[in-house]
Amino acid sequence: MHSFRRAAVTAALALVLPLPIVAAAPAFAAPAAPAAAVSATPMATLPHPTGPYAVGRDLLHLVDQHRQDPWVPSAGARQLMVSMYYPARPGSGTPVPYMTTEEARLLLAWKTPNRVVPPEALAAVGTWARADARPADGRFPLVLLSPGLGLPRALFTSIAEDLSSHGYVVALIDHTYESAGVTFPDGHTLACAICDQPPEGGVPAIAESRAKDASFVIDQLTSDRSPWRRARLIDRHRIGMAGHSIGGDAAATTMAADTRVRAGVNMDGTFFAPAPTTGLGGRPFLLFGAQHDETDTTWDDAWTNLDGWKRRLTVAGADHSTFSDLPLLAQAVGMPSAPGAIDPTRGLAITRTYLGAFFDEQLKGMWEPLFDGPSPEEPEVTVQLP
Repeated sequence: MHSFRRAAVTAALALVLPLPIVAAAPAFAAPAAPAAAVSATPMATLPHPTGPYAVGRDLLHLVDQHRQDPWVPSAGARQLMVSMYYPARPGSGTPVPYMTTEEARLLLAWKTPNRVVPPEALAAVGTWARADARPADGRFPLVLLSPGLGLPRALFTSIAEDLSSHGYVVALIDHTYESAGVTFPDGHTLACAICDQPPEGGVPAIAESRAKDASFVIDQLTSDRSPWRRARLIDRHRIGMAGHSIGGDAAATTMAADTRVRAGVNMDGTFFAPAPTTGLGGRPFLLFGAQHDETDTTWDDAWTNLDGWKRRLTVAGADHSTFSDLPLLAQAVGMPSAPGAIDPTRGLAITRTYLGAFFDEQLKGMWEPLFDGPSPEEPEVTVQLP
């Protein structure tokens, strides 16, 4: 585990080192061409989802009229952009871009004004979800995803697509002014306001604010008058949350405040807002990260406080960015991995496998032997039992 700011900046820098993009071929098999609005050649294509469902995606703009933006009060009501992924029928819908060009520009320019990767190439990364895809029949568990500080929600597209392909509705949240850039339906894009300096109240205030964001998203998605037109797909009694870095801290903070969230995952995030000493009401929680940083004892404290089903997974060779799309994109532009680092494709495959297995067990009631000890298929993963 690492400081959320240092790790996020390091991960962003990996995309923009002075390496040529023209010689880099996509590292993965290509799906259909990206949306017509994105004309650049994709710098990479994400790995194919592994589940039986096709994947649909809608964009949802939510406004909390009862809450002022915590970081830029002059902006008025708190606004969020959420990518809604859902199980879909094959052969329907149209391709969607990875992110907007302005979101890509802000990510690449964050701390790195001398970038060489064209933002159009990053925006055009190949995805598998389809807009306006016909939904599959049935009701599905809901999983909320919260990114690391500064990282746009798009960088967790691979995880969202894979979960949806296995029968989950996924709400991938951009926490406004906490992302390098987030574009709204009218076309304007807001940059990060707190990425370089923790806000008043310190870093714990970010996790606490995200918990309010997450509960508001749940309110909107489960309301009888939900603004999402496919809300009928959601099984309101099966809700989970996972987050990366400060988003992982926010998953526990959300569970402490909102009993509707039945299971949570912290992916390599320091507990700046500590896990409650009173536990999470016996609800399951997964700690999933890179090799332990001896200077960070917050996972040890959390492990003691968690009072329900719990596991602590350590992935050999992983670093803070392994649990996102970033290493794949860096590889696509020729960025070599650090000595001993796990292969980016393998790291993301492990992330998707264990996240899916956790929610299958906790939200679908499917026993998963991966959490009972070492797996010969996943030798990189160490499992700590209670």
